[in-house]
Amino acid sequence: MKTSNALLFILVLLYINASTQWPTHTVCKEDNLEIYYKSCDPQQDFALSIDHCSDIATHTFNIRAAMVLGHSIKELSVKLDMIVNGKTVLTYSETLCGPGHSKLIFCGKEKGEHLYYEGPVTLGIKEIPQGDYTLSAKLTNQDHVIVACADFTVKNYLDY
Repeated sequence: MKTSNALLFILVLLYINASTQWPTHTVCKEDNLEIYYKSCDPQQDFALSIDHCSDIATHTFNIRAAMVLGHSIKELSVKLDMIVNGKTVLTYSETLCGPGHSKLIFCGKEKGEHLYYEGPVTLGIKEIPQGDYTLSAKLTNQDHVIVACADFTVKNYLDY
């Protein structure tokens, strides 16, 4: 009887692990701008929020972001893809951490450490493109392992 209970328990855990997807989170939602995200890393979710959607268009805005590192960051690269109607229309990549340059305060952090950032962010863009689209973001470390990734859904109806 105990063996069958243990087997059933293991099967339930395997089923839950295989069928679980991370929920879609709301970053911000205001009259003309909505931003949602869903982690695309099956092993890890993270938290991200913005004080006011409308602040994004003003260059600098405040965010809160948190996660537990699943992998060390000695080097870190980001790759962003803008996807419209299922097609990639824009790709951007940049090294954020590496030998001789560290653009982020968490460069050099080790696996298992908690990352938390609360403060200003500047995107360096003048406006967010209008329309409905997906922004896919992947952060990879020195071992080409995904540190974090998410698909952001942006619905922008702002008239600049």
